[in-house]
Amino acid sequence: MIGRLTGNLLEKNPPQILLDVQGVGYEVNVPMSTFYNLPVLHERVVLYTQLIVREDAHLLYGFASEDERVAFRHLLKISGVGPKLALSVLSGLSLNDLAIAVASKEVGLLTRIPGVGKKTAERLLLELQDKFIVSVSDGASGVVTPHGNDITNALLALGYSGKEADWAAKQLSADANVADGIRQALKLLSKA
Repeated sequence: MIGRLTGNLLEKNPPQILLDVQGVGYEVNVPMSTFYNLPVLHERVVLYTQLIVREDAHLLYGFASEDERVAFRHLLKISGVGPKLALSVLSGLSLNDLAIAVASKEVGLLTRIPGVGKKTAERLLLELQDKFIVSVSDGASGVVTPHGNDITNALLALGYSGKEADWAAKQLSADANVADGIRQALKLLSKA
């Protein structure tokens, strides 16, 4: 029903934002991947949206890209996954990381997301097969160390977002071992 909103950003209260569209304020829930890429207040924002209608509420979810919205819709089709959990998955992992986790069947990566247990992670992996294409299209060099996955997993366990962990792992030299890589990644993230 509401597929896209363009307006001025009035408030940021993670995971919710308030968007003024020609005098009407829309409360929109966004994943942290979208939240981190929002401009400063009172700047123009374009979001792809998904309206969820429940008995007690009409909830609007917004995404920076059409790909994120498609992933959200795929997640909603999975038994036991509601909008809140789908938003958590997209907040905890970038689309590329989610695609890699699904392709390599990494249950451990998904269970690090709040609200995702082992059974849910296994169901996600099964249901999401053939739904994602692994790519390196985020403008990064695409060079990942041989231990990049271990380093990324360690950073996720320390509380960094999937986007931050992925970025830090890509900055490391190809010959970094896991322990040194984690130390270097933590230094990079503390400066960012």
